[in-house]
Amino acid sequence: MGSKGIAKRDRRYAPDLEPELIPDVVGDHRDARKKTIARLDLLWECRDLLFRWAAIGLVVSAIIAFLIPSRYTSTTRLMPPDQTGQGMASMISALGKVTGEMSGVGGQLLGMKTTGDIFVGVLRSRTVADDLINKFDLRKVYGDRRYVDARKDLDSRTDVASDRKSGIITLTVSDKSPERAAEMAKEYVVALNNIVITLNSSSAHKERVFLEARLVEVEKELEQAEKDFSQFASKNTAIDVKEQSRAMIGAAAELEGQLIAAQTELQGLRQVYTDSNVRVRSVQARVDEFRRQLQKMGGKPPASTDGSASGTEEASDQNRDLYPSIRELPVLGVTWADLYRRTKVEEAVYETLTKQYELAKVEEARETPSVKVLDVGDVPERHSFPPRIVLIGLGTVCSLILGGMWVLANARWQETDPDDPGKVLAEKVLNSIKAMDRRRHYQPHDRKNGDGPRISHEG
Repeated sequence: MGSKGIAKRDRRYAPDLEPELIPDVVGDHRDARKKTIARLDLLWECRDLLFRWAAIGLVVSAIIAFLIPSRYTSTTRLMPPDQTGQGMASMISALGKVTGEMSGVGGQLLGMKTTGDIFVGVLRSRTVADDLINKFDLRKVYGDRRYVDARKDLDSRTDVASDRKSGIITLTVSDKSPERAAEMAKEYVVALNNIVITLNSSSAHKERVFLEARLVEVEKELEQAEKDFSQFASKNTAIDVKEQSRAMIGAAAELEGQLIAAQTELQGLRQVYTDSNVRVRSVQARVDEFRRQLQKMGGKPPASTDGSASGTEEASDQNRDLYPSIRELPVLGVTWADLYRRTKVEEAVYETLTKQYELAKVEEARETPSVKVLDVGDVPERHSFPPRIVLIGLGTVCSLILGGMWVLANARWQETDPDDPGKVLAEKVLNSIKAMDRRRHYQPHDRKNGDGPRISHEG
């Protein structure tokens, strides 16, 4: 039962092939095999011709490969800049305790760019391109008159890519000169660093700029205050009004006590001696000197004993030049205190701003993305373009293929029946092209000899 069922199923699912079609299929397969073998045999018989085709292709491709100018590629790799942890992606990473890869995916889903992407955009900017074009005179090197064409040529020779996993930025620059390629790669890094510092818009940068401008203003105000204070103190001999007042008051009290003692001694001597006595006259002179000193310190002109007013005025002027009197000190003290206070305030402000300025510079340096070079662009030792071996190999193979196609096409053409319509049409087209070439070749020669077009008058 089992074998009969299987036999029935085989008959039911077996394809219905007519017996007379089986020999035709086998015959077609044999004919195709014979044609393939015949073509291979024909190619083997024409191997000398194919070898010549391959040799010609080898020579031509080698000439073309060595005529193409060589290019050298210098590669620079930059470390990923330090992330400040700002934005929604960092919050997701901190709160969810996800890995760095998931944090980067979150940032990409939220449409945020990393600092590495910003670096890549800066490297591809027109500002950086113009900087390199001007520094290396690339318009002359590339043979361009316009900056637009030079930028396009530079962009075709420069490639900037950022690895999403590691964040490393790879910069490659190609040029005909290996030294210039290395220098251009280094200049890209320098231009990037300058632009990052110039366009830094962090809060620390803004604070540093404000403090720097304010510090210049305060420094000028401090210099003016110190100048005003020194001129006032020098003009009025007011070095320290408080100490000068205390010293002058003490000196005046001491003189006043000596004056009282001298007057008492003078009164006692007058009771015993006359005014012409030597001792009386000596004490009287001492009393007069004490009074004169007190009048000088008090700011009053001393009384003249010999009636010489001019001598008294000269002595008063000399005394006034040495130091101010007690009567002048309160007036000078107000101005002196104002100027002194202004100078001290400016000094305190200047010291405070200086400290804040230094802190702002440190904070700015901390927040500014730093360009860290992992691999410096070195001078390449071998050219990167063109791949001469590959070009020579492709040229040789293509020539060999073309030679084989020519042999097969020529054999097919010879096997075609001369009365075939396609062959007849092709011969007519080929003859017409040859006739046009001959006419074009001989027509200028006939015109030079003065022969015009021949017109047939045969009816």
